[in-house]
Amino acid sequence: MADRAYLERLARDLTDKGKLIEAGWVSLRIAAVPLDASPTQLEEMRNAFFAGAHHLFSSIMTILEPDAEPTEKDLDRMSLIDAELRAFIQAFELKHFPAKGRA
Repeated sequence: MADRAYLERLARDLTDKGKLIEAGWVSLRIAAVPLDASPTQLEEMRNAFFAGAHHLFSSIMTILEPDAEPTEKDLDRMSLIDAELRAFIQAFELKHFPAKGRA
C-alpha cells in the first residue's frame, strides 16, 4: 500500500524524467483509486489508462495533415479533442467531488 505523499513525489519525479503518461496514471491513482486496491486491480486500471493514452496519441498522429506546419483542420481537430476531454473532466468532477460553497 502506498501513501499519498509518496505518490505525489513519484508523479513529479516521473514528469521530470519524461514519463508524462506514467505521471498521469499516478495522479489518477491519487485522485480516484483506493489506497487498498489490489495489485490486480491496479494493473488492470493502469493498462486501461495507458491504452486510452495510446489510443489518443495514435489517433492524433494519424489525423494530422501531412504538412510540416499544423493546418486549420489540425487545429480544429485538436480543439475538438480538448473539448471532449474537458467535458469528461467536468462530468467526472460533478459526480465524484463534493460541491463547494453553499446554496
